[in-house]
Amino acid sequence: MKNLPKHVQAYKKTPEFSEDSIPKSLLKDHSTKPGVWGKIQLIEGSLIYVINQQEHHVLTQNSEGIIEPEISHHLKCKGPVRFFVEFYR
Repeated sequence: MKNLPKHVQAYKKTPEFSEDSIPKSLLKDHSTKPGVWGKIQLIEGSLIYVINQQEHHVLTQNSEGIIEPEISHHLKCKGPVRFFVEFYR
């Protein structure tokens, strides 16, 4: 998984989601717009972050999922969870 580039700046953050409130759109393949990066931040629990249907990463409070611009990805819930996504450009 990539790291956020040093030159990007945070500009937006989602509300906090749980296993009950996670938008269905995050559970199926989607991507960000050109030049838009994201960071999935766990507050509690864990998620599986799937990139291009090939890479599977288990995210916890001690790790974050970096979303690259225009790269297909989705999330899978593994039980109780609280998280948000912060966007950068």
